[in-house]
Amino acid sequence: MSRILRRRIVSATLVVAVISCEAVLTSFASPRGTAPPPTPVPPHGSLSPFPRSLATPADPTVAPAISARSAVLAELTTGDVMDEKAPDEPVPIASLTKLMTALIAMKRTQPSDVVTVDPRAVFRRRDYGWSSTIGLKTGERISVENLLYAMMLGSANDAALALAIHLAGSEEAFVRLMNAQARRLEMHHTVFFSSTGLDDRGRSTALDLLRLVRVLDAVEGFDRITATRFRAIPAPQGRDRRIQNRNALLWLYPGTFGTKTGSTARAGSCLIASAARGGRRLVTIILGASHESFSDAAALLAYGFGGFTQRTLASGGADEGTLAIRGGTVPVVAGAALTALVPTVSLDHLRQRISVDPHAAFPPAPGSRIGTLVVSIPGLTIGSVPLLVSVVPPPPASPGPWWVRAGMSVGRSVAGAIRAISS
Repeated sequence: MSRILRRRIVSATLVVAVISCEAVLTSFASPRGTAPPPTPVPPHGSLSPFPRSLATPADPTVAPAISARSAVLAELTTGDVMDEKAPDEPVPIASLTKLMTALIAMKRTQPSDVVTVDPRAVFRRRDYGWSSTIGLKTGERISVENLLYAMMLGSANDAALALAIHLAGSEEAFVRLMNAQARRLEMHHTVFFSSTGLDDRGRSTALDLLRLVRVLDAVEGFDRITATRFRAIPAPQGRDRRIQNRNALLWLYPGTFGTKTGSTARAGSCLIASAARGGRRLVTIILGASHESFSDAAALLAYGFGGFTQRTLASGGADEGTLAIRGGTVPVVAGAALTALVPTVSLDHLRQRISVDPHAAFPPAPGSRIGTLVVSIPGLTIGSVPLLVSVVPPPPASPGPWWVRAGMSVGRSVAGAIRAISS
């Protein structure tokens, strides 16, 4: 985005809930207890107050009503979707864009690499996006690691731009890298226009972002960054910059270890939050909330941890009966195991459906796939496993010429009539 455009739309910053430069540079004390520290107030602080409590449903076994435009609840390790609302709708994602910036930076650099800040990454006071920066200076030398902390905890736009220019020579070239990476990850409904998320022409979906978060979760050091509450970053002169993580769930929801918040006037309030409890690792994605998104995220996480039961729905190699294909009937086994989290209230509504490969014909090869077992509940597919041929039985015996078949049919009819009369 050009400097001219930034100046023209500077007034939009008044409704953008982001951290101010002064707030980021404020020195915070170490947190005590479980509540987040008080948020500095304008003119030197954030326009978006930190919530002090979360409203979650009393009954976690009932799926919560989500007011956000789009949402997904999923198991982070497997990617299994547990609840969703408009998951394929492309919407602006604000600073969640920085997740892709972080992925590319972490794949192409080492944490100790040093970046010399380009003047194009420096924000002036009236630039659009200045309110969420750490005040980088032209020529300042700063490590990739500190830029990542600034970008992920404080959503620093200047940190994102500094990384983009360092890696690709310009933000425009870096955006091309972002879109190429999105295609490789099969994020089919995603397009980026900036490294920061300030350009709301950028779009993504909850399911596309789920793909991205799962990739980032496997990157060494990413979860450590997003789980950090405070970070001290050296300044060229004077006191260290002390950055506060904007994800209030780190304080308010037990087990939270990431990931990112975002907000613009067009995108609304956006949040991706990951949490672990009782051996489960869940992630919730909230897009386009008209108010702060923390309560929606907490409600979904509570539902994920309290409203689901883990069930083994199929065992690899287990007998699944027989399957009728063209020319005969064949015994089949499950080709894989299927263990899934099932809504507790829907355990009595589990259904199994078998689809037969229309091309399967007798005799099939042993071990070949001739169908699929699909397990579902009303409104949601839980999972599926292939059905494989266990053994190939002998072909059906030939019934003989047509007059023999006709005679056998007549005989069966007469015998049936006699039995009906005698009864």
